[in-house]
Amino acid sequence: MRGEFKVPGEKLVAVDLEVEDDHLTEVHVSGDFFLDPDEALAIIDRALVGQPAHAPAGTLAAAITDAIARAEQDASFGVPITMVGFDAHAVAMAVRRALGHSSGWHDHTFEYLDTGVRHPAWHAALDQVLGEQTAAGLRGPTLRFWQWDSAAVVIGSFQSLRNEVDDAAARDLDVDIVRRVSGGGAMFMEANNCITFSLVVPASLVDGMSFEQSYAFLDDWVLEALASVGVQARYAGLNDIASPQGKIAGAAQKRFAPRAGGPGAVLHHVTMAYDIDADKMLQVLRIGREKLSDKGTKSANKRVDPVRSQTHLPRDQVIGRFLDTFKNRYTTVESELTQEESARTAELVDTKFRDAEWTARVP
Repeated sequence: MRGEFKVPGEKLVAVDLEVEDDHLTEVHVSGDFFLDPDEALAIIDRALVGQPAHAPAGTLAAAITDAIARAEQDASFGVPITMVGFDAHAVAMAVRRALGHSSGWHDHTFEYLDTGVRHPAWHAALDQVLGEQTAAGLRGPTLRFWQWDSAAVVIGSFQSLRNEVDDAAARDLDVDIVRRVSGGGAMFMEANNCITFSLVVPASLVDGMSFEQSYAFLDDWVLEALASVGVQARYAGLNDIASPQGKIAGAAQKRFAPRAGGPGAVLHHVTMAYDIDADKMLQVLRIGREKLSDKGTKSANKRVDPVRSQTHLPRDQVIGRFLDTFKNRYTTVESELTQEESARTAELVDTKFRDAEWTARVP
């Protein structure tokens, strides 16, 4: 069996192995990484021999780390081991992929959905439906961009409604309030003022990764897409994307447990500020000033527009570049919602995402 894992922004790790009696045998690690001294490669190989074939990534990485520490303390070895461009976790991920527990981007065919212009509550409902469908193995990994024509504040699953939103101001300005299923912060959405996409993938794609690692991993293509429109961006903190001029975007996730024998799923979405009315956002969001400071805007009279001002491109062209980047990197096919998915989405809009009890579930 063979597995490969590309460390985001770093090197490729490959592992060839055999399994006998549910344990690893004949393990050989290779790749374009740097390792010193040469003898350390055999230490990594030996650390994996005998490990259970179903050991989680953390267990495999710990075995490698422990073996390296013992070697460095052994008088007969006596030199530090330096790993550059990879680490023990990357080797563990390659092992998990060789064994079929983890998957890579190129193991999947992604479905692209163009769902048209919809209310933000409908988009929030569809995120739940696609997460459930993928978790049950009824749909493949799916990418879509949100389009909407009404104003809304979309708050995170665990945010306090009254602490986050000025309800009176929202009513006066005709801004709806929608609570989504993922965590994270609030999104102030007017037509064409930001760029939001949802990516739903099987849990195997982020197998063995921490939440922080999975955020950067699932957004690696986004950094390439931003570079294609002239923005040199990087991942900042747990879930933010930033350029030298400041914060551009924030990401959020929701994990769906396996359903009906399916693989489980991860909903990952990102919102980028394209051209936001900062004055209106400050009226609706109670903690808007802190959010503006993250985006490099000190005055409420300015617009929050890092994507527009840094790309000088219309919003639709930026989205088109993003989609082209994704399709060029990963096998992608056009897709449509099934009748069952559409019906379930409409049901959730009425019974949950437009329901006051759900919206105020965290008062």
